[in-house]
Parts: sequence; C-alpha cells; structure tokens
Amino acid sequence: MRLALNQRVAILLHEEITGSHGKTGLSLLRYSEASIVAVIDRECAGKSLSELTGIKRDVPIVASVAAALEYQPQVLVIGIAPEGGALPDDYWHDLKNALSAGMSVVNGLHTPLASMPELKALLKPGQLIWDVRKEPPNIGVASGLARILPCRRVLTVGTDMAVGKMSTSLELHWASRLRGWRSKFLATGQTGLMIEGDGVPLDAVRVDFAAGAVEQMVMRYGRNYEILHIEGQGSLLHPGSSATLPLIRGSQPTQMILVHRAGQTEVVNGIPIPPLSEVVKLYETVARAGGAFAPVAVVGISLNTKDLDESLALDAIAQTEAETGIPCTDPIRFGADKLLNAVMEG
Repeated sequence: MRLALNQRVAILLHEEITGSHGKTGLSLLRYSEASIVAVIDRECAGKSLSELTGIKRDVPIVASVAAALEYQPQVLVIGIAPEGGALPDDYWHDLKNALSAGMSVVNGLHTPLASMPELKALLKPGQLIWDVRKEPPNIGVASGLARILPCRRVLTVGTDMAVGKMSTSLELHWASRLRGWRSKFLATGQTGLMIEGDGVPLDAVRVDFAAGAVEQMVMRYGRNYEILHIEGQGSLLHPGSSATLPLIRGSQPTQMILVHRAGQTEVVNGIPIPPLSEVVKLYETVARAGGAFAPVAVVGISLNTKDLDESLALDAIAQTEAETGIPCTDPIRFGADKLLNAVMEG
C-alpha cells in the first residue's frame, strides 16, 4: 500500500509542526506525491505552512479533524514520530472523529490500531487502518548475499537519529533519476514506506531477522536497477539504536553517505559525537567487518543546516570539507549533485 496520487490526505500533527516529533508529517509534506489537503495542528491553525517550515506547499493548517472535513480528506495520516512510538492520549478524539467521518487511517506508530475493537467498530465498507510497522513475511537470516549484486548500493548512515538520512536518500534518488539512471529508493522506516509504498519497517522486525529482511529487499531490486538508495536508520553512536548494523550487513553497501546535523556535538545523555573524520573511520571499519568484506568508503557528507542561515550553512559545509577531505553539502538546500558525483566516482 502507499498514499496514492488520487487520495485526498489530511495529516494529524497536533503541536508538532514546530515541535520535535513531527518528522513523519513534515517529510510527507516535503516528499509525498499524494494530494495533501489539510494539516491538523491546534497550535498553528490559520498560520502559513511555508513560513513555519520552509516547505513550498500550499496546504491550510486547521485545528481539528472536524475543521479539516471542509477539504474533503479521504485519509488521515498520523504525522508524528515520538520516542517509543506510542499514540498520545489527546490524539484519540481526532482519530475516532476521522473514522466516524469515513476516512481511512495510516498509522506509522508502534501502537497497532487495526486490531482494536473500538476502532474496528467505526469502520465502514471501503475504510481501512494501515498499520505501517508490521514485520514482513517469510524473512530469514542474512548471508551477505547482496555483495554479489552488480548495482551500486548507497546507504545513508548518521551521527544520530533524525538527522536527515531518509531525506538525503530521497534527494539522491531523485537526482539519479534526473540523470536517466535506473534508481530505486528503498524505504526502511514508516515515513519512507508511506512515500514509496514498499520496503521494510526495520524497527518492527525481530533482531535476528533484521539483516535478513534488508537483504531480501535489496536482492528483490538489485538486479533491475543501476543504483539503490537505501534509507538509513539510527546511528552506531546512539545507545538506543539497533537498526544501523543490520542495514550495513543486509545491504552490503558499495558507498556510504554520512549524515550530520551542523553544530551538534552530543547524542543522548551527554554522549559526545567524535570528530567526523573518526566517525567516517568507524563506519568504514564496521562496513568492512574487519576485513571480511570489501572496503566500503564514506564518499560524501550530508550536512543538515536547517538551523543556520545560508551564509553560515555554506561556511559549515566548507569547514566540514576542510576537516574531513570529503565532499559535503546540504542536499535539501543546495541539491544532491555534489554527493551523487562522489557516489559515481567512488
């Protein structure tokens, strides 16, 4: 399933357009080809989406599902990604109102909704609840098989969670297609799955089979495309992250792009982010698995500069290049061509 072009979508984002947990909804607004007709955020109702976010999409912000009905949405997407993935208590009222009004619901949270009797009772024919985070069937243990594929396999890796790995992979994918290459974006998280329509919700897969699920996905597409852009998850530096290593093992990347938020020096609980040159060596060593596999280089750095003005962003990019000797840019702000050139030369 995916958000179809002909579906009218409302995104539920209460208090998160300008908050820290609105990643899913904001990414859909930036990248989804679906017809998004309303954003629901009681804190920002009536304000300009483009002025608040910089996303060039003319979508009204309303205070409730009831107010969104004026725009005739057919689907409600829960647009938040809070820690732990649980639905906040104050979202239930809007969720039930949406179902009662005939809308389907797309749920990317860890809380499964489709099997809840009180919600199932509200469904009418043609309505459904899509719980995105479900383990795919028939997965096994990884075997390193992806290393035999002829295609380039570009994996985004990060210094932390939520720094822009999915956005970087999508920007690289679109830049590849503009150059006429057979390119495929491989989604590994709930937002990417909503955008692309297929992939693996990696944090819903049992850890023993996580690398195998990635390998299965890569093998499914690797012979039909010239380049695969694999959405990264988590970080080897974050103590709560379990997804990065299965992605490396399962995809057997040929190149990696390191994603970092400009100016960030720590992850959680004061854990420092080492100099980026050391982070590069860490990822290259792990990807090579101590010599078990072929060398894999970090060929580019995607720098998230959204909190900087343009002049400071360009300075940060230049400083990062000088410190690491690796091509760097902010692909959302300045385009992905520099990173894509590094991939093709790597």
